[in-house]
Amino acid sequence: MSSTTQTQRVAETKPARPPLRLGMTLLHLAVLGTIGWAIIGLLFGAIGLGAGLIIVLGLGLIVLLGVFYALFGIAWFEIERVASLYDIPAQRLTWRSHPQRGFVGYLKSLGRNIAHGRMWAALGNFLLACLLGSLMMAAIQAMVRLLISAFAPLTEAETVTTAFGIEIQASYAPWLILLALLCAGVVVGVLFLHRTLATAIIGATARESKLTEQVRTTTVQREGAMRAAEVERTRIERDLHDGVQPRLVSVGMTLGLAKQEIDNNPAHAKELVDEAHTSTKAAITELRQLTRGIYASVLDDRGLDAALSAVAGRSHIPVNLDVRLPHRCGRAAEAAVYFAIAEGLTNAAKHSRASEARVTVRMREDDSGRAYMWARVEDNGTGGAKVLPGGGLDGITNRTVAAGGTITVDSPAGGPTALEVSVPCAS
Repeated sequence: MSSTTQTQRVAETKPARPPLRLGMTLLHLAVLGTIGWAIIGLLFGAIGLGAGLIIVLGLGLIVLLGVFYALFGIAWFEIERVASLYDIPAQRLTWRSHPQRGFVGYLKSLGRNIAHGRMWAALGNFLLACLLGSLMMAAIQAMVRLLISAFAPLTEAETVTTAFGIEIQASYAPWLILLALLCAGVVVGVLFLHRTLATAIIGATARESKLTEQVRTTTVQREGAMRAAEVERTRIERDLHDGVQPRLVSVGMTLGLAKQEIDNNPAHAKELVDEAHTSTKAAITELRQLTRGIYASVLDDRGLDAALSAVAGRSHIPVNLDVRLPHRCGRAAEAAVYFAIAEGLTNAAKHSRASEARVTVRMREDDSGRAYMWARVEDNGTGGAKVLPGGGLDGITNRTVAAGGTITVDSPAGGPTALEVSVPCAS
């Protein structure tokens, strides 16, 4: 079984109302302003312990490695926290693996993650959130104490001790309400400051990650298009060299013989011309089939349903065709799905010794509401299909990737074979 997949999915949440979001921000900062410092203290303690145990059989390295994994987990949590709180479409922090296996590959993978700037940016945001949380908690405590002190005259006390340890006359205590309002303003300011800083830091890393992913996706699509073009060129050259070219050479030789015989033996010359005419029609048919393999014109004229009906009609095995498309999806997407299904049916008829096949095509939507075409080709053959360089499955894989889609081939030995493609529609 072979598969080519690309995964990239961004979770989108329903925006929260501003009052609810401020309340959630206050709760987040309250937790980070208390528990966050305990976590930071434990981490610094573990770093000190690891540094001290390095000389003891390298045990310190194990402790430091555990600290790094803990830092990576905190960074992952911070990105998820900010993304869910402020509806930022941030990509999740994932571990950067290295293709090389073994201990050396693990060390290289560890080095790549230690140099991961997005992780350190998230850790910096976590530290800022802890600082702002501590400031907010101090402002809330001062506000509560000031409000309590403002009603001190009701207790007939002569002096009042404020939140800052300053004693004032009880008659001036009601003015403390203004200071309490100032502390409330500090709390609100801290909430908005956290939102500004968090969205700037995590949002910037999200945009950078998105751009990086777009570049990677574009590179993969470009490479797929280049490989598909190379495979298609090789196929055209092979078909022309092995099929049409010898037939046209034979036509030329037959017409040459007819030219020599036209005066001496007109009857034989006529037979040769008829033979050349038959060969010419056969060559035209082969050229038509060849151009159909490059692009089926019926796709433009009548759409994917009609094009697949023609493919199913030419198939050497019965095909159960089930196509339900509410609208057209775009030329590139339709072409990719068309050739994937055509190649799947060709393989089913030539190689898998299948007696029947089923084709299903649907229009679907992803989480972001973007439409894409999904198609599945199944047969009851012997299975064992593999994606080989230069083969038919390799060609449709490259064509599908070039169109921004994914393809999966499930063909265990003994069958059955199932080929699935998903191609986004043109925007």
